[in-house]
Amino acid sequence: MRDDTNAHPAPLLRVRVMRPLFPLLLGALTATGFQPLMAWPATLAALAGLIALIEVAPRPRDAALTGWLFGVGLFSLGNCWIATAFTYQAQMPAWLGWVAVVLLALFLAIYPAIAAWAAAWLRRRTRLSVVPALASTWIACEWLRGWVFTGFPWNPLGAVALGPPDRPGLAALAAWLGTFGLSGLVVLLGGLWFWGGRAAITGRPLKGLVMVAVPIALMLVPVTGDHRDSPLAYTLVQPDLAQDQINDPRLYESQFRTLATLSRRIAADGSGPRVVLWPEGAVPDYLRPGYDQAWYDQTTYGGDPVLARERMGQVIGADSLLMTGASDLVLTQRQVTGARNVITLIDPAGALRGSYAKAHLVPFGEYLPFRPWLTPIGLSRLVSGDLDFQAGPGPRTIDLGDPAHGGWGRAGFQICYEIVFPGHVADRAQRPDYLFNPSNDGWFGAWGPPQHLAQARLRAIEEGLPVLRSTTTGISAIIDAGGGVRHWLARGVTARVDGFVPAARVPTPFARFGNILSLAWSVVVLVSGLVATQRKQR
Repeated sequence: MRDDTNAHPAPLLRVRVMRPLFPLLLGALTATGFQPLMAWPATLAALAGLIALIEVAPRPRDAALTGWLFGVGLFSLGNCWIATAFTYQAQMPAWLGWVAVVLLALFLAIYPAIAAWAAAWLRRRTRLSVVPALASTWIACEWLRGWVFTGFPWNPLGAVALGPPDRPGLAALAAWLGTFGLSGLVVLLGGLWFWGGRAAITGRPLKGLVMVAVPIALMLVPVTGDHRDSPLAYTLVQPDLAQDQINDPRLYESQFRTLATLSRRIAADGSGPRVVLWPEGAVPDYLRPGYDQAWYDQTTYGGDPVLARERMGQVIGADSLLMTGASDLVLTQRQVTGARNVITLIDPAGALRGSYAKAHLVPFGEYLPFRPWLTPIGLSRLVSGDLDFQAGPGPRTIDLGDPAHGGWGRAGFQICYEIVFPGHVADRAQRPDYLFNPSNDGWFGAWGPPQHLAQARLRAIEEGLPVLRSTTTGISAIIDAGGGVRHWLARGVTARVDGFVPAARVPTPFARFGNILSLAWSVVVLVSGLVATQRKQR
């Protein structure tokens, strides 16, 4: 009698080798639903595949491995723009950027692994369907990803629900769900495709067709933005300052002239109050007094911050207020011990009218964690310069007066990367009329800027507040309180946009409760699934 147990070892070996590639590919396919590709059907199909793999996993730890591999694929492709940043760091080889992308993905994949493990565990213990279990645990794990080790909530799954620039689409529900709750909804839609495929396979094609059609109809829902305006005018400036030239002292004067030319008041602006918006990193000068002369000597105006501010005030003209990215120094007993990434407000007379210091800094970008330990092994080269940026106190609203009486409204601020953190962008005690989000996206290639813009749109929807984004190289945009993009400037364009600041909405449920709302929806999905399971078992 012939024993075929080991007759075909090569095919079996190939199956074992190829098996881990499947969740990796599903994760990468999911990432194609983010900007700039916006292939959301691929995301839903990939999520259906992930749910199928979790359902057949023999043990929760096998599901965790599947979720981890899925996460590696998801974050490797979704965060590929990070590699571009290393091409602007002369002290580090460019190829190290791709190593950083993969290492970050290996860490971030822990969160999908936890979600998959918890979903499989719940299924084993309660017979709960994987679909609501994964939706619930995904919400909780995205929330964890938003704050553990300072957090990195870039590309939440809910971002694939955003419609075209003028239509927020299904993402409009972020005002009631929060972005993390919206991510759970996307998992549920992928679950409908999973159920639909299973129904078609088991001889119920009509039921399967309906389950596939419902998510498509929801994703295409024609929700538009908010078209109301406030009386406050704006001029948003995008100077297109190349990343490899922005810090060249020889170009400071020509860069300022570009900003000045784009900022002057024109007849079409009228004569009412106006805010002029410059990007992060637009001003190389130290604008505050009190530093040693040597620091001022490094800047454009040879040691005179008053002259620098007065020149800016002359550029913007009467009734205007300049909001610009800049840097302040931190002094301890007259010694410089750090710096702050700030937004500085300057009136027509050149007077300082307030400032905001960035609170959520980028690790290994704006500061080096554990500097005393990492410097001796050469990792200080990851951060340019010898000074770390220091964090500000958090969201702040500056009341600049009623625009109907010549003021510039209640302004809130978020610098660059800060805008990606749901629930941490506005001062809830003093709600602003709008959020100014200056940024330098010149580091982040072709994929980073559109993903950054997408997350700014989600913050506008969540908070019911317009977001004004001025960037060095694009994409700059005016986003209304419903998440619609009113105007935008593409990458690599030197231009300005003029108009009136979109009106704020009344506080949304998310603006009132923050991420507690998303976690509550996680519980609702889980409990609803358990109740449905109990009824089915009866």
